[in-house]
Amino acid sequence: MVHETLAATHAVVTLDVALPGIVWGWIITMNMWAKSVGTGIIFLGFFLLKKYPEQTAFIRFPIVAVSIVFIHIFLFFTVIDLHQMFRFWHIFAHPHLTSAITVGAWMATAFVGLLFAMAYAIYMKKDVALYDKLLGWTTLLAIPVTLYTAGLMAESTARELWQMPTEAAQMILAALLAGSATMILLGGNKFSDPVKRDLGVVLGLSAFAAFILYMSEYIFGAMKAEEVAATLAFVKGGEYTVMFWIGQVMAYLAPMALICLSLKNQSYYLLKIAAVSALVGLWVAKHVWLVIPQLLNMS
Repeated sequence: MVHETLAATHAVVTLDVALPGIVWGWIITMNMWAKSVGTGIIFLGFFLLKKYPEQTAFIRFPIVAVSIVFIHIFLFFTVIDLHQMFRFWHIFAHPHLTSAITVGAWMATAFVGLLFAMAYAIYMKKDVALYDKLLGWTTLLAIPVTLYTAGLMAESTARELWQMPTEAAQMILAALLAGSATMILLGGNKFSDPVKRDLGVVLGLSAFAAFILYMSEYIFGAMKAEEVAATLAFVKGGEYTVMFWIGQVMAYLAPMALICLSLKNQSYYLLKIAAVSALVGLWVAKHVWLVIPQLLNMS
């Protein structure tokens, strides 16, 4: 909103006011969720191809295809959230490297380039050695790509709930959870029992660690700042209580229980149910955590 224009200098004075309502909504949730799948499938692909190279050789092209699809979903929702989406090229032509979104855009572009190179190596050239070499570099780059959103959230002023160390851990855990869940659904019955067991363990441990972090904030977060206490009130008897616990149960508690039953009874069909529950619940959990700090009036 233009408040006053000074004719002599052509300077524009604007009113710096708080934006009402939720600025980052479901579009950003889709952004984070798709990024978790796109990077997580690479993490798990690297792990399986190193530990079980003969048994999991068939996943080389599928994991690249899945990652390309979900990374482009992530990029699509990133672009449409920009206020001037048709000027996104300014990120590359006029970069400000002090911004997490600029650094993230450069890293995501390099990540996509490596994914297409991997697809070319395995699908067109049938060069497994080149593919595996590229996979190593792609896995390394997947780490900052999945972490940069935590940096972006931490840059947001007056959002005490979004702290870099905790959010960084949650981004990595979300990638491991989404990646292992997607891999379980992708491989299906083609995987041997040891592979299914390892995927179940990764899914279960990442769900457990993420749940512990959420509960730490839920129980002790109010001691950190009054703003956090006011934010958490939305999930402690507030309007987002039901959605918060649906996300926690579906993303973390239900998968942990199903995986324990699956491993105990060696009944691996339960892993597919756990995987679907984890993927759906992760979206809900991320959405609640994204929205509730924005419900406070910052002015």
